[in-house]
Amino acid sequence: MSELELTDITKSYGKTRALDGVSLRVRDGEFFTLVGPSGCGKTTTLRTVAGFESSDAGEVRIGGQSVADVPPEDRDIGVVFQNYALFPHMTVAENVAYGLRFRDPPGGVSRDERVSELLSLVDLDGFEEREPDELSGGQRQRIALARALAPGPDLLLLDEPMSALDARLRKSLRRQLQTIQSDLGVTTLYVTHDQNEALAISDRLAVMNGGRIEQVGSPRDVYRRPETPFVAEFIGDNNVFAGAVSQASAPEDRSVLDFAGTPIELPRIDADSALVCVRPEALRLGSGTNQLTANIVASEYLGGSVRLHLRWGDQELVALTDRAPPDEQIVIGFEPEDIHVVTTDPDSEAVVSLRTE
Repeated sequence: MSELELTDITKSYGKTRALDGVSLRVRDGEFFTLVGPSGCGKTTTLRTVAGFESSDAGEVRIGGQSVADVPPEDRDIGVVFQNYALFPHMTVAENVAYGLRFRDPPGGVSRDERVSELLSLVDLDGFEEREPDELSGGQRQRIALARALAPGPDLLLLDEPMSALDARLRKSLRRQLQTIQSDLGVTTLYVTHDQNEALAISDRLAVMNGGRIEQVGSPRDVYRRPETPFVAEFIGDNNVFAGAVSQASAPEDRSVLDFAGTPIELPRIDADSALVCVRPEALRLGSGTNQLTANIVASEYLGGSVRLHLRWGDQELVALTDRAPPDEQIVIGFEPEDIHVVTTDPDSEAVVSLRTE
């Protein structure tokens, strides 16, 4: 078992609280991602798991065992850093073999056999004698991954390993990384600030903000059912409305949100106010029970779709459509049954998120 569990981890640097009661569980063989803005605590969390940072309080358990007194080299983990940290004076084969400096290769094979096996795994057969400065960024990333996997770790930690790569290469490599992780079944903790990457690559993910975990769930659940205003706005584009909620003038199974004098029908909720988040791809041109007339400020052609930047009164909106309307002013709409109520806690704002199928 290589399950990872963090319980109430706190960490401060002077007066700055980097981690504030972080608790999570990464299942055996799972690809789990920490995502959030810069300074949210995701890298500090990873470094605490690795043993490069010590927490002020809380516990880290790997495979059910506390690692509080276990040095990094004895934690049975592999780490890939943001800058890959390859040794420029070593060949590719020597860099990969360096991952075996503290233990013998798994499976009873020789070091040369293990290096050859891993280079084949990352599609770099024949690169053994090259040096890092002869490789592309994507190739260096794969060498760093092979080195981290060399000792057959129970846990793989990846700290924004693709941040320096271009978008096309990132997509290609994340698919390859998913395949390798799935084939090996190694428990993986991945750190990124890229929301799209987190949604595409993860079995589950945790959204972090201000040293705390805002939400944990599958990519689909986090996207479709954000539990806090921060998650709703951070994960993907969103259109946010807030206002008073009334049952008057609404059908029996509906409520009405009053936003700047415009009524918006939504499923019935027992709350005095609500925050409503409408995903751009759910807005329809010219149709819908809830309709808004907005001006087109700008449009972005994305190949398979067009992102429209709109202004409705003082509100900025984003819509994702399959075509660019010819007019400067358009009607956009959405249906009440598309709206998912995340929370109706009477002691806080209700958060409503538009469901996308």
